[in-house]
Amino acid sequence: MLGVLAATAVPASLAGCSGSGGTTGSSPSSSSPSSSAPSVSAPAAEAGSPSASRTPTTGPRPLFLGTYTSAEGGGAGVGVAVYDARSGRITGRGTIAGVGDPSYLAVHPDGRTLYTVNERPEGGVTAVRISDRKVLSTRSSGGEAPCHLSVHPGGRWLLSANYGTGGVAVHPIEPSGALGERTDLVVHGSPAPGPGQRGPHAHQVVTSPDGGHVLAVDLGTDTVYTYRLDERRGTLSEVSRARTRPGAGPRHLTFHPGGRYAYLANEVDDTVVVCAYDPDSGRLTPGGPRSTGTGSGTNYPAQLVVTPNGAYAYLANRGHDSLTRYAVEAGGARLRLVDTVPVGGEFPRQIALSPDGGLLFAALQRSGAVSVFRVDPDSGELRRAGEPFASPVAVCALPL
Repeated sequence: MLGVLAATAVPASLAGCSGSGGTTGSSPSSSSPSSSAPSVSAPAAEAGSPSASRTPTTGPRPLFLGTYTSAEGGGAGVGVAVYDARSGRITGRGTIAGVGDPSYLAVHPDGRTLYTVNERPEGGVTAVRISDRKVLSTRSSGGEAPCHLSVHPGGRWLLSANYGTGGVAVHPIEPSGALGERTDLVVHGSPAPGPGQRGPHAHQVVTSPDGGHVLAVDLGTDTVYTYRLDERRGTLSEVSRARTRPGAGPRHLTFHPGGRYAYLANEVDDTVVVCAYDPDSGRLTPGGPRSTGTGSGTNYPAQLVVTPNGAYAYLANRGHDSLTRYAVEAGGARLRLVDTVPVGGEFPRQIALSPDGGLLFAALQRSGAVSVFRVDPDSGELRRAGEPFASPVAVCALPL
């Protein structure tokens, strides 16, 4: 581990930011609001996942920014901004203070509530009402250094991944958007940790596109676990597990819009893997390692995103400080490396596409900034959209 939202619905594929690391873990690793919260007239979002359509958007759109409040030079809470959907220009709108180490963000499908991890030794998850920026609740994640969270598509359960202790937690979401007491905590006790790892390190937890399964990516055990969520009780039951090659260090899984394939970014061995996915059984089958296009230097892949039409995928590279473009072929079954482009700063911890897929945002942790790229709808080519926007210890960008 090295170290995103208002009154109408947000598409489930959009609901959050991704990543872990920074102030905790091992491996290569405020102010009052200046204005009211920006309104949203779009469908939930995990930072980094595009919606299924390219509906053009106009006017200012909301953007939420994650940081480490405990890091030197870190922010005072969740950054609030807006961006122009055509130019990509970002304008700051203040800070949601009183939220500690909000390194990853996700939004409820109804667009009214923002959820953040509190990536600290005594980990937590926090709910914030977007309309008035009021903190609704904070609950224990049941482990150390939670680095990722997502809202189940039904909107009733929040899922979070504890990096430090290698577990996945489930919290109920009340009608107000506030969080109830934890209903489950699953710790990855087996298999044994991979080479160079001392224990499990859950890095991500997401729901499959069909909504039938929950998948947890664990860097420490080189495993992706598949669970079924009991939507009445809020409990997880393991149904399958997929092993990567030893020492791969899987960090982040992104599904193709077709739902039959997913792409895995491996942090430790600097590779990506195409995985087949069976929606009926929840079984994930990893293929062979693929190049990140970064050469022989030190590089730690962070995250992949896929365009709404499923034609292109992009990988954030920390160390090489670039974005790799892949052409998606064979209905999602194959990634063909096209090129890499400089990301415009240091250590792109997380990337996200705007809902229409027209812009790509990169959170540059060590540069304290967010860079924006225009995405060519035909070729997938990335072009810089102005200068990076200053944001202290930027580790997550959630555009809506």
